[in-house]
Amino acid sequence: MLEILCTMELVVDNRPTTFDAWLDAKLTSLAPAIARGTGRWARTLHDGGPRSRPRTPTTAATYLRRVRPALVDWSTRYDHLREVTHDDVLARISGLRGEARRGTVTALRSLFKWARRNSVIFRNPATGIRLGKRDYPVWQPLVPTEIAAAVAAATTPHARVFVALAAIHAARPGQIRALQLDDVDLAGRHLRIAGHERPLDDLTHHVLHEWLAYQAHRWPNTANSHLLLSRETALGHDPVSHTFVVNLRGLPATVERMRIDRQLEEALAVGFDPLHLAAVFGIAETTAVRYATNARQLLVPLTPRLRLRRQPQPPHETLGAAGTRVPDANA
Repeated sequence: MLEILCTMELVVDNRPTTFDAWLDAKLTSLAPAIARGTGRWARTLHDGGPRSRPRTPTTAATYLRRVRPALVDWSTRYDHLREVTHDDVLARISGLRGEARRGTVTALRSLFKWARRNSVIFRNPATGIRLGKRDYPVWQPLVPTEIAAAVAAATTPHARVFVALAAIHAARPGQIRALQLDDVDLAGRHLRIAGHERPLDDLTHHVLHEWLAYQAHRWPNTANSHLLLSRETALGHDPVSHTFVVNLRGLPATVERMRIDRQLEEALAVGFDPLHLAAVFGIAETTAVRYATNARQLLVPLTPRLRLRRQPQPPHETLGAAGTRVPDANA
């Protein structure tokens, strides 16, 4: 009904979204001018703008988490983003290593690039910072006991959906949250993840059937077209928040780790073929190459050990009289 009234321009839905409430809470500890600029940048990432498309739902939240410690520190000394210098950025990232440094630099570049383009600052202090070649970790396959622990921890219908789609179809948490009801075809046994068609196996079919039955009983009159619903989103049209993802922290097999393990398992099974991985999972070519390389690195170190386990050859023998075998004295 609310959607119909909004379409007829009889009602304006001005309720704050979950993202807006979360963003306002994150900006309260910043200097007012820094908070205003940062808020505009984060909303542009989330909603898009005149010259930019909206990013994935989690990008704005992830970027803000990366830059917030620096912004809180700078807010104690500065009143505006234009006061931040190149040395301030270098000092902030000097103690960071690995993915923490890379993620922080990427988020700061995004913030100051947006600020420069929109005349919020006069000079970009994040230019000239090199990240160097990225060293990807070599993932090790999960063992059955680790996967079993994650399955045992998924005790609710929505938790089993996350585990099944990640462990069997290598779906990202954001892709699972974005799934629509139209993406699931139980009768035709097809599933569409991020626009990529996948056949529906028996286990996933059972898990999705269980969830849809629960959803129909719990929220029979909802107008939300998303596959996954929560108590809050059942009253609107938004996807569930990133905090709705099943919490498997403390376990080796998290939802993201099971997604990685599924693609690594496929790479090991098909002989490191990146084209096959890209076709099966709908991932980019560079990502497929990375998984194929990871699988190859897991098997190459095994070659010397396999040679050491080769059975010793029997001593050289010759045929003697009457066909009897006589060991060679020179052997």
